[in-house]
Amino acid sequence: MSTSPEQHRQAAPRSVRCAVITVSDTRTVETDTSGALIRERLERAGHVVVGYAIVPDEREAIGQVVDEFVARSDCDAVLLNGGTGIARRDVTYEAIVERLEKRLDGFGELFRWLSYREIGAAAMLSRAIAGVYRSKIVIAMPGSTGAVRLAMDELIVPELAHLVLEARK
Repeated sequence: MSTSPEQHRQAAPRSVRCAVITVSDTRTVETDTSGALIRERLERAGHVVVGYAIVPDEREAIGQVVDEFVARSDCDAVLLNGGTGIARRDVTYEAIVERLEKRLDGFGELFRWLSYREIGAAAMLSRAIAGVYRSKIVIAMPGSTGAVRLAMDELIVPELAHLVLEARK
């Protein structure tokens, strides 16, 4: 007997424990509007933010903080924003892709498609990525507030608990 996506969602945890990482050389806690938006959207959906960090655009630093959050037993998912473009300093993609055991290519594809509808061809510059790392969900999205709002509202919040359920299997 097959199950529908709705049946899977009903079996998913009601609340997911998340860490939020902002990748930026310039943002501070006071100026990190995208990180604040992620935390607000998660909490509004009934999820719990168990950690928050701002990390410079340095591949090793990003990887270290992701590793620390993924190692925590009270963390189910790590959501990053920033550093997913093509500028020389944008290294979030590289830090994440080398860790993923399973990639969720559909996340990046859908994000770019939705972005294209809003901003046109510039959407191709995004290297948004998601996947599974040590049975935890890791999602990296662009750092602009508009991109974060789009990713959170259209993709992440609606499926996060279902993603966590599947990653735990």
